Amino acid sequence: MSIAPIQALNRFGLGARLGETPPADPRAWLRAQLDGPDPGLTSPAFATLPTAADGLIARRTDLRDRKKILAEGLPLKGNFHPQTLAILRNDAKAQIDFALTTPAPFRERLVWFWANHFTVSLRQGGIQPLVGAYLREAIRPHVTGKFTDMVLAVERHPAMLLYLGNAFSTGPNSRVGQRTHRGLNENLGRECMELHTVSLRAGYHQSDVTNMAKLLTGWSINAQNQPTGFMFRRFLHEPGPQTLMGRTFPDGEAGGIEALRFLSTYPTTWIALATKLTRHFIADQPPQPAINKIASILADTGGDLRAASLALIDLPEASTPLTKIKTPFDYLISSLRAVGLSDLPPMLYLGTLNRLGQPLWRAPLPNGWSDLGADWSGSDAVLGRIDFGYTLAARLHEADPLDLAHSALGPLLRPATLQAIRHAGSKREALSLLFAAPEFQRR
Repeated sequence: MSIAPIQALNRFGLGARLGETPPADPRAWLRAQLDGPDPGLTSPAFATLPTAADGLIARRTDLRDRKKILAEGLPLKGNFHPQTLAILRNDAKAQIDFALTTPAPFRERLVWFWANHFTVSLRQGGIQPLVGAYLREAIRPHVTGKFTDMVLAVERHPAMLLYLGNAFSTGPNSRVGQRTHRGLNENLGRECMELHTVSLRAGYHQSDVTNMAKLLTGWSINAQNQPTGFMFRRFLHEPGPQTLMGRTFPDGEAGGIEALRFLSTYPTTWIALATKLTRHFIADQPPQPAINKIASILADTGGDLRAASLALIDLPEASTPLTKIKTPFDYLISSLRAVGLSDLPPMLYLGTLNRLGQPLWRAPLPNGWSDLGADWSGSDAVLGRIDFGYTLAARLHEADPLDLAHSALGPLLRPATLQAIRHAGSKREALSLLFAAPEFQRR
């Protein structure tokens, strides 16, 4: 059974963009998006944005200024330093504008999927000036590469090291540990096993988490090291070999790298990744054969993410009716693509996502945002979407509701929705009904 154009645009893409011609060969269109480097890496919109190392310099300035203000007994104004806030807003705008206009929406969906899998959040770690660079430096370059390479880029990136507190994690028997008795931080060791790679399916023990954390001591930051700001600090590193899940790894930076290569290619890693990929693109409760297929592709190719992504679009379930409820981020992006809007003020994007319940880069926990419809379909969530649709409709003075409905939904447009739009009391009400329609809420 072949994928219909509207399924390709919604299940695997970011929704139809106004004026976009649906692909004549949806599978070929999706496959072509995975060829070559990520177009975002050469986008002019990203060219002038700061690197993570630049962000570390801004972060250091922020912390220094805060200390000076507090030392003088003056009140702090706002949550962030103007410089770090500007970096955050500029990167948020660039990333969202790119999602709204990209000619490769399937690839862009994968970027945001993997960014959620390897969540970093503004809720801790002071990573405001780093999170945008994290997507550009650790996620985008590896979306169609080997999973191991993405793992190594992610776990070494300052955004992750600061978010999970590893940048200053100290081995008890390291030079600094013996002198200062500073403690070992196990957060990164735990999350890179539980959430990023092998998952709890591997049946590891607390001692494995502790030893993994020891292997990652010394993985730290230095703003002088362009572009990412990563630095291995030997004086923080726990000396000696460590045993992890029955294997022994040497000390030093090489030991941590070797351990991550081991974890990222472990059999349960393929099952965990396949489950998340099929849940994201196919169904909240993906069928076991679909999971098994993607897991076998990952195992056979040594974690080739391009091969796994191509296998997703060849699953029989890829052509079934759309049942996934869009997350607030997906809903915002698909709505703006449907009406052809982009290049809007960053606070409009950020404010809307706050009101819809998925503030950008602010996941509450390291496991990221939920991919289950039940978590996005409560009464408050539905009312928030209705309110957003009504607000968006007020901007569309020249739009024809019926034209937009057919452009956005094509054959998915239900007769009931079509009738409601036709009999609406005003153009604004008609557009609001389109954005609130059940078929518009699904991908």
